[in-house]
Amino acid sequence: MCEKKGIYVKDIKDQTKIEGLFLVKDKNNGITKNGKPYLALNLSDKTGHVKGRIWDNAEKFGNFFSQGDIVKIKSHSILYQGVLQLNISDIEKHDCDESVLCEFLPASENDLNESYNELMSIVETIGNIHLKKLLQTVFNDSDIVSSFKAAPAAKSIHHDYLGGLLEHTLSVTRLANDLIRHFNNVNRDILITGAILHDIGKIYELSYDRNFDYTDAGRLVGHITIGVELINDKLKLLPDFPEGLALVIKHLVLSHHGQYEFGSPKRPKTPESLLLSYLDDMDAKMYGLLQFIKKEKKPGTKWTSYHKLFDRYFFTDTSTDNNK
Repeated sequence: MCEKKGIYVKDIKDQTKIEGLFLVKDKNNGITKNGKPYLALNLSDKTGHVKGRIWDNAEKFGNFFSQGDIVKIKSHSILYQGVLQLNISDIEKHDCDESVLCEFLPASENDLNESYNELMSIVETIGNIHLKKLLQTVFNDSDIVSSFKAAPAAKSIHHDYLGGLLEHTLSVTRLANDLIRHFNNVNRDILITGAILHDIGKIYELSYDRNFDYTDAGRLVGHITIGVELINDKLKLLPDFPEGLALVIKHLVLSHHGQYEFGSPKRPKTPESLLLSYLDDMDAKMYGLLQFIKKEKKPGTKWTSYHKLFDRYFFTDTSTDNNK
């Protein structure tokens, strides 16, 4: 066991003395403009993550802990360029049982069993017997289901918390289910199957025991290829599965990043794959943007701080009551 956690990330305010336990999500060395070494940390708990900086005695303190450790810190919070940051004056590694690590990893606030059951209820609406059987075969594998419920959808950027992969998959599948009525010539069963399986390879791409990082397979092969290999393995159990349909489903996974520069081995070449790539991108970007607005809106203004990915500031005062 370990001592009391202390303050959670979500409760940290500006200009406050902060003491407590956090997980070191990232640890990087840096040099100030004056040539002085410092440590840049990303600290997390189950409610989120916050930047940490060690400006004094960085080399000394850096020897006390590693990325993935639980640490006890003494610090002072400040807003720097609109983002909360902890300036750390003291830090030490703290031993905790594996049973309490859930306190330090960001996790879904939703009931994952309910989310999973909703996804499986959508599987039951698929009319094509081959596609339904493929999905049932994938999710009859208890190891896959366990990892699918636990894995984050990404190391960072979007749905980067335990259960994030399931939530992102369900969100994309809901979008597909809602939008299919607008496109008469898009095959619903193929689109829904692609939505459910597009990121399945992330269960082996990402590790999430003490930190969110890439596995060896994730770095060397990547979730798209891993996903196609997983689907191939399950197709071997279905000898009557049509070869042409198998190619279409694998193409959905191979092309869901949309463009070569986004890591897609193939660009979408079917209506279903093109729509899936847009839905996947939209869900990821909208989640990332809404979380950014929630966490990093500048106090006392109607604007966020600068968003590097979108290359802009965002206006946040768009409620109807405030614009009469």
